[in-house]
Amino acid sequence: MHRAFLMCALLGLLLPGSEARAARRAASSQSTRVASGPLAHRAAVRASLWVGLPSLSRVSRSVNDDCSGLANLAYRKRGLSLMHDRPIPGEGGVASIYRKAKALGALHDKPRPGDLVFFRETYDRNRDGRRNDGLTHIGVVERVERDGTVTFVHRAGGGVKRSKLHLTRPSLRRDARGRVLNDYLRRSEKVARPRLAGELLAGFATVDRRWFTAP
Repeated sequence: MHRAFLMCALLGLLLPGSEARAARRAASSQSTRVASGPLAHRAAVRASLWVGLPSLSRVSRSVNDDCSGLANLAYRKRGLSLMHDRPIPGEGGVASIYRKAKALGALHDKPRPGDLVFFRETYDRNRDGRRNDGLTHIGVVERVERDGTVTFVHRAGGGVKRSKLHLTRPSLRRDARGRVLNDYLRRSEKVARPRLAGELLAGFATVDRRWFTAP
């Protein structure tokens, strides 16, 4: 834990301006997080800085202005690609990233800051009125609380947002004190209630050196 704290503090000294301030905030709240590597930490810091932006075009026009674009932008680094190197016709960006994570053995169910978080059935992607769309949304984990609350950053309707999910109480909107455990991730429909982030969770993936392309 002390080593992770020192890493956060060091990044705070190396990163310029607002990124340095975000890194120092990360270091000060390290007690509520699980240690992660510098690559993941940088992605979490980047994503947190974009919360509130109406569009990713304010940051870069070289990625899609959607959830997979945010993930790719957060992890942008020379030689690193989140997308699978063998595209499948008609496959969405989220599914492609998940497929690469699976091939690399990077999928797991215990999140850390900077991890990718996947969701399924967040909207009717094929517009057939049925819940058969598979993986449809992705975000970047910002922090993980000791009680199982996961805060993640994602590009959704209205811009870049910060939302929550709970690992052990996925179907509960608020706890007895009124604290939000799960944010809504799918709107209500004529035949179904709105769905919470914990209910639609499909897993997590850690991005590390395995994701870099060979020279």
